[in-house]
Amino acid sequence: MYILGGLSVLVLGFLAYVASRPSKYRYVRSREVRGDAAAAYAQIEDFHHWERWSPWEGLDPNIERKYSGPASGEGTTYRWKGNKKVGEGQMQIVATEPGKRVVIDLQFIEPIESRATTTLTVEPRGDRALVSWIMEGENGFSSKLFDAVMNMEKMIGKDFDKGLAALDEQLAKGAPSSEKLAA
Repeated sequence: MYILGGLSVLVLGFLAYVASRPSKYRYVRSREVRGDAAAAYAQIEDFHHWERWSPWEGLDPNIERKYSGPASGEGTTYRWKGNKKVGEGQMQIVATEPGKRVVIDLQFIEPIESRATTTLTVEPRGDRALVSWIMEGENGFSSKLFDAVMNMEKMIGKDFDKGLAALDEQLAKGAPSSEKLAA
């Protein structure tokens, strides 16, 4: 009887801890990349380029991709469906500040439904650029529980770091800037 009571107190205490977690999250990673701001921005605002640097693209060689809307910029939509590592979801560019910022409405369908706002910013640094990747959203109880157990900031942060490093590598190889893409 005492063991059951003690276990109940522990479970209730853990649930109270989970409930007390922040209702909003914000994860940020930044990296200075080897390429000018125009080239970095061109890679970000066109989802077709994400195959080269997104940290999730290599997790499923059979991923299904669908693009709709304009080729790049506001209104561009990218849908994907893949294995358990990739899941299913979509991204839509909802706002841009040309050469500086891309705002994306990110929706996950599987394995867990969720929605977030992702913003990528580009700041010129001479012949280089500082790229920041930001994800923000609301934490429901299940998200708080998952974060309490898995530490989402570290998981997402690691993926963002990997993606920014791959973007840096693409730009170092001479990925085209928006001017080169238009030609």
